[in-house]
Amino acid sequence: MKRGTMRSNLFPLLFAFAFLFSPVFSASDLILAKVDRRIDLTSQIVRITTSLKVENTGSDVVSEILLSFPENQAKHLAYLKATLGEGKGKAKTSSGVALPVKAVQPNDVPPALTIYSVSLPNGLGKGHSLTLDVLAVFTHILQPFPEKINQGDIQLLLFQESAQYLSPYAVKAQSLTLKLPDARIESYSKLENAKLQGSELKYGPYENIPPFSYLPIVIHYENNLPFAVAKELVREIEISHWGNVQITEHYEIIHAGAQSKGEFSRLDYQTRPYLRGASAFRRLVAKLPPRAHSVYYRDEIGNISTSSLWGDSRKTELEIEPRYPMFGGWKTTFTIGYGLPLQDFLFGLDGKRFLNISFGAPIYELVIDTIFVKVVLPEGSKDISVSVPFPVKERHETKISHLDIVGRPVVVVEKNNVVPEHNEHFQVYYKFNSLSMLTEPFMLISGFFFLFVACIVYSRADISISKSSASYLAKLQWDEVQATTQLIHGIISRCLTAHDKLETSLHDLSRTGDVQACKATRKSVDSSLKDLSKELKQPLSFLQSCPQAAQILPKVEELVTKERELQEKLVLKHTTVVDGYEKKLGGREIENRIASYQQKITALRREVDDLMDLIDEI
Repeated sequence: MKRGTMRSNLFPLLFAFAFLFSPVFSASDLILAKVDRRIDLTSQIVRITTSLKVENTGSDVVSEILLSFPENQAKHLAYLKATLGEGKGKAKTSSGVALPVKAVQPNDVPPALTIYSVSLPNGLGKGHSLTLDVLAVFTHILQPFPEKINQGDIQLLLFQESAQYLSPYAVKAQSLTLKLPDARIESYSKLENAKLQGSELKYGPYENIPPFSYLPIVIHYENNLPFAVAKELVREIEISHWGNVQITEHYEIIHAGAQSKGEFSRLDYQTRPYLRGASAFRRLVAKLPPRAHSVYYRDEIGNISTSSLWGDSRKTELEIEPRYPMFGGWKTTFTIGYGLPLQDFLFGLDGKRFLNISFGAPIYELVIDTIFVKVVLPEGSKDISVSVPFPVKERHETKISHLDIVGRPVVVVEKNNVVPEHNEHFQVYYKFNSLSMLTEPFMLISGFFFLFVACIVYSRADISISKSSASYLAKLQWDEVQATTQLIHGIISRCLTAHDKLETSLHDLSRTGDVQACKATRKSVDSSLKDLSKELKQPLSFLQSCPQAAQILPKVEELVTKERELQEKLVLKHTTVVDGYEKKLGGREIENRIASYQQKITALRREVDDLMDLIDEI
């Protein structure tokens, strides 16, 4: 998009702001003697630090100071903090103490303005003054322009603000300083008293500004720093009274800068990463507590080895690299886990224990759209309460883990639009009976004890079946029936082998015409079949006399009968063929004579094979 097009799109918006914030509301007797604003644009998080010297020119004591934000800023406001500095009147106090801040809506204030009230602990009397330091932190307020870029393009951003401080009070003198990442600026609003010095852009000083003055400015500048945004972060803090606090953080990260378009070339990126991937980020740095241990970094695939860990007595830093460079619109998910010493974070107070630990994520300059902080307390914890220094949503759950009976209570704290300034300590209070720590060891000891007792009882008890019992005797008889059946099965198999020898001798006779060799084979087979018939009598008699064999006996008897019929038909066939050869009959005539035998032999052999298979299965 051309620069002229950009300006034509912004002018109507700026004109609307100037019209909207015309003076319609005049505040009280307070005036701002001096306003110094400093805007940090060096990262994706915009931080506006404002120093207000407030004077009370009226006769009444003032108990609050109003801060105003335009609609385009208020919807991106993530963090607001006001502290007192030292003024030159009688209202002197120590700096650094945060004052109560709440949103209000006074009468006659434009609806597009969001007003916050800062409560003064002692009020501001007539003729007195004080210095109020205000820190406002904004997310997603920087607009990529252009919104889509190629791999080799730099990332340019738009920032809109007012050169004059927008306030319900009159301002005597004010100045504005914008800190940029570097000295490269595409364009900026060139107003009176505007000055660019290196990476700092200054507007002012401006004097005698009426309430709700608004002088719009736009800065179009380069910023290639990481725009890492966690769409969702689930941070689980599990307390073990055996000496450890286990932290597990599940991140869903997206590059929220200018969207990447076109193709990605890994070769170009590897050879010239700072030219062909200037807008991408390759690593993130997490600042962990100083005594963190057992640190791991992994994703759904497994452990990610592209990470570095170092530390000293004051901090532990973990540098992680995703599996691929993160360009605009690209996403990644990963998990960081580490352990912490329990004594550094768990304390006791008035009969209660409380966990004192930081709230936000340890990754540097990370914006979190939604964070869920889950504090898993030991089983048996009760009277649970949470103290967080800013508004959050709270609910309670139960987590079932190993050796749990009713589950562990879980406090879930949810907050949207989280920035590093939210990384303050919060407390979870609960009561816990120390004797409850013995529950799990007692369960383990009891489990092993009953296991050993069961083993002793099993090794000493005689659970075998008595040899005189009816079931044992029945089992022995059935085993004998099975063995006898297998014996008969083997004898029949040998008979069938003898049958095959007869068939083979007839085949050799048709090939060689040697009648004497065929008769010799017949004589040998007859002798074998006679012996096998004798062997078959005893096991068959046993089955006939055994009650346990009543189920299988009919099939065995049928098998024996069919085998004998088969044997007879084979002998008749063999005799007919040999006689035909001795009488020198033709082959066709011999085949005609044995045709009826052959059909019967084939059918019987099939029946015998089927019965053999059936008995084998039984």
